[in-house]
Amino acid sequence: MGPLRPESLAEDLTPLPRQDAGVAWPTEHWPDADPDPIDPQRFDSLTQALFELPDGSGVTYALLIFRNGQQVYQRYAAGASAFYLQYSWSMAKSVTQALVGILVRDGRLDLYAPAEVPEWQQPGDPRAGITLDQLLRMRSGLAFNEDYVDGGASDVIRMLQFDGRHDTGAYAAAKPLAHEPGTHFSYSSGSTNIICRILRDVVGDGASGMLRFMQQELFETLGMRTPTPRFDTSGTFIGSSFLFATPQDFARFGHLYLRDGLWEDRRILPAGWVDYARSCSYLSDEEGYGAHWWLRPDRPDWFYASGYDGQRLLLVPDKDLIVVRCGRTDADHIAPVWDNLYALAELF
Repeated sequence: MGPLRPESLAEDLTPLPRQDAGVAWPTEHWPDADPDPIDPQRFDSLTQALFELPDGSGVTYALLIFRNGQQVYQRYAAGASAFYLQYSWSMAKSVTQALVGILVRDGRLDLYAPAEVPEWQQPGDPRAGITLDQLLRMRSGLAFNEDYVDGGASDVIRMLQFDGRHDTGAYAAAKPLAHEPGTHFSYSSGSTNIICRILRDVVGDGASGMLRFMQQELFETLGMRTPTPRFDTSGTFIGSSFLFATPQDFARFGHLYLRDGLWEDRRILPAGWVDYARSCSYLSDEEGYGAHWWLRPDRPDWFYASGYDGQRLLLVPDKDLIVVRCGRTDADHIAPVWDNLYALAELF
């Protein structure tokens, strides 16, 4: 494909910060610096609150903060450490978005052409026109119930743990349309795994080829040595949910996005790809969405990768800030965690 279509990008995005010439890229290790928050006492109070959760509210395993390309805070609990691999859950969706971007960069994928999905190719199939752009923006129109509690009603549980587990992309691709493509936002792990099956087929050589591609084109270049993706039996990366890594490596991935897809002297993601990721395609009072990245409605310049149980990779361009939180807190108790996390980011 050619350049990203300008109509897909917001015009008022906060510019992404550049790497300071005096700060080393964190390819080998993160440079350290003092946090220097606006209010040190409140900083201490908020970080303490993020670890001392009320009874029944789960646990925070890791909290890390990076500013201006340097690590300014790290703390671990409940047996975790800097070497402890953490669950991504749906933070992996944002990694999937980067993998798509690399193939777009190389001219091997077109965001706006009909997606190459075998199940949709029969004459007259209304799904035939669904594009990668619509899948990335969760506007495919496919019926998919993203329920994490009711196993009988949930498509995501069936896809990951039961009858769809051997070919997660095929399970999701078999779903009928519930809405005309492009007209309705519906968050779907199935959409991500359809994308990942397309990636598998474009890259070739099944899981081995996909793992090699991920390592050579993304992880190793950034100095990410711990990412451990999970594949289904068909060789598809389960990019909706399963990528394990240390918090520092999740932060390296976030740093790539804060640096507009550049790393040292190399362009990893095509020009405009990060702006595409953070351009709003859905907005409510509670949440916003771009292209496999979430947005804050009240702070549209902030964007983040988010996972089940309260995993979060928060990027704040105007502060050149990354906040990583890994833990296990269910949806009924997560709101105060987010409030404290956002308040913490405001202190810089």
